[in-house]
Amino acid sequence: MSDLAAPRRVIVLGSSGSIGTQALDVISANPERFEVVGLATGSAREVLAEQAARFGVADTALGAEAAEQLVRDVACDVVVNGITGSVGLGPTLAALEAGRTLALANKESLIVGGDLVKRVATPGQIVPVDSEHSAIAQALRSGSSAEVRRLVVTASGGPFRGRTRGQLAAVTPAEALAHPTWNMGRVVTTNSATLVNKGLEVIEAHLLFDIDYDRIDVVVHPQSIVHSMVEFVDGSTIAQASPPDMRLPISLGLDWPHRVAGVGAPIDWTRAAAWTFEPLDEEAFPAVALAKRVGRAGSTYPAVFNAANEQAVDAFHEGRLSFLGIVDTVRAIVDEHDAPTDLTRESLAEAEAWARRAADERIAAAS
Repeated sequence: MSDLAAPRRVIVLGSSGSIGTQALDVISANPERFEVVGLATGSAREVLAEQAARFGVADTALGAEAAEQLVRDVACDVVVNGITGSVGLGPTLAALEAGRTLALANKESLIVGGDLVKRVATPGQIVPVDSEHSAIAQALRSGSSAEVRRLVVTASGGPFRGRTRGQLAAVTPAEALAHPTWNMGRVVTTNSATLVNKGLEVIEAHLLFDIDYDRIDVVVHPQSIVHSMVEFVDGSTIAQASPPDMRLPISLGLDWPHRVAGVGAPIDWTRAAAWTFEPLDEEAFPAVALAKRVGRAGSTYPAVFNAANEQAVDAFHEGRLSFLGIVDTVRAIVDEHDAPTDLTRESLAEAEAWARRAADERIAAAS
């Protein structure tokens, strides 16, 4: 970035959440590079008011629909979409249609929207903020698309790494929320325990980088230092490694491909360390294979997968469903689904609503 360039104007959606607050940390530490011009959150009115006062922001919004209008009305360079869940689809489409750079942490909007989002986005307009996809984007700069053999998405393995399927039967909600590396919300943390989150990331990687599912692998890396890798046709593998800190991929999302000095601590190479990699146990954790199947099917199947999972996660935490029942329920709902002929926002909404009803009915019948 040139020293004479004007600060990049940023709208932060989901400003009260983990991604949003860390994005604001990066922005406040680099006022010469970034300026907040809009803020939106789901319902945290007091937090929103405090953030608006701190950053001198006049344009704010509560709720996803208001956030979508905010993106359309307020001129900016970058929209950080840190909203949780598929309700982020509207703001994602609004940002792309308005020509903004989209720093995307709301993976559900791309996964659920699929071709709807891809039709609107121009090349390079979406910059991934998930640590895995940011790592892949960084590694891909080492070669051309024709030179890529496969993408390798790393997974910490969550709190149940090494357990068999039988050992997972009695897992409690408290155990599922005890993630060894990341501090996230209830749904995302549970998804990391079931590896549904990694399945969603595989779909996201396919959509972001146009790599076939057969060339996207998941490997378990419990240290969470290597965030993902790209294998090239000559046998070389390029990995992006750093201590786990979301401010690094967030900063790249704010000013891709430029790096922000001092945003994260580097690896301490003066201390001994060991990094390990293990194959994924697909019998104990079948969510990744199911997600690949859903991704290949396309249309509204990813929306159904995501919606059924959200209902199942809620039921698990309310004591109405077992841990293994989460992915079993999602698979059953996916199997029942018949996709519409046309993919529209309306057909997506209808498919999601159907999936939530069907999942709730199945869970109620089994309890």
